[in-house]
Amino acid sequence: MHGGAKGSGAPPGNRNALKHGSYSGETKAFKAFVKAVLAQGKEGLE
Repeated sequence: MHGGAKGSGAPPGNRNALKHGSYSGETKAFKAFVKAVLAQGKEGLE
């Protein structure tokens, strides 16, 4: 069996647990910004 023992798992403060790619805060903020800009553009076409 794997895991469950004392000391198993990632160390405290593990930087490997940081989010990256599509799930990072920076990417989410950028996607929200693009979505808002496109919504404004769509309103301008109506």
